[in-house]
Amino acid sequence: MSIRMLIGPGRVLAVLVGLVFWAGATQALEPVFADDDLAIRGYDPVAYFTEGRAVEGDPAFALEHNGATWQFANAAHRDMFAADPEAYAPQYGGYCSWAVSRNYIATTDPHAWEIVDGKLYLNYSRAVHTLWKVGKRGNIAKADVNWPKLLHGGPS
Repeated sequence: MSIRMLIGPGRVLAVLVGLVFWAGATQALEPVFADDDLAIRGYDPVAYFTEGRAVEGDPAFALEHNGATWQFANAAHRDMFAADPEAYAPQYGGYCSWAVSRNYIATTDPHAWEIVDGKLYLNYSRAVHTLWKVGKRGNIAKADVNWPKLLHGGPS
């Protein structure tokens, strides 16, 4: 009997993602996921709100916040973020929202995103984003509980 038959086709990806990234949750956690020191892999967090899409930032319009470099498509977006970073920064430090809802961390894809109640949520991939959307309000509630524990010392 295959693992797919034991846990069902919709959960195989979830189990694999969890196994791959579980180890990272027990290590010291940076407050912002940054790839090469770039938050959101260099994408503009404000553009998700103003343009409704993922837009690459420009190094000419960058600023440091919460231990990471954030890039923006233009000076206006940089200034908007600087005035109110909490309004634009992704939830859970930009780590995968679905993973955090399962009490571990994973990286994110800037194209796997959604705004819910005025907050930006990122996910590991578009496939994981699809999993997250099933019961997203419940996933957000779980992640809201798990995030402080993950941030300050790993899963409990």
